[in-house]
Amino acid sequence: MDISPATAGHALVIPRQHAEDLYEISAGDLAACMTAAQRTALRARDLLGADGVNLLNSCKPAAWQTVFHFHIHVIPRYDDDPLQLPWIPAAGSADQIAKSARQLRGE
Repeated sequence: MDISPATAGHALVIPRQHAEDLYEISAGDLAACMTAAQRTALRARDLLGADGVNLLNSCKPAAWQTVFHFHIHVIPRYDDDPLQLPWIPAAGSADQIAKSARQLRGE
């Protein structure tokens, strides 16, 4: 459980093998963590009455990482909880989106 919970039932999924962040965790440990996160999310829905769930991982300080051991936050969401998106979604530049997609494909 998170000791500074964002909502009721906020839990952490942490691998046994140390990895600093998403860049370092092994594929097997990452898969096991995601399976555990899904299981935790389902329990939050079924046992706590969560209306939804956020999964959050921060990788590197630029992305708000403050604990340097890989972990996934499983944050149950409730229709009346106070959490808000950390940004306001807005349409992006089609050219920039296409350029980023090409770069991610390695073109």
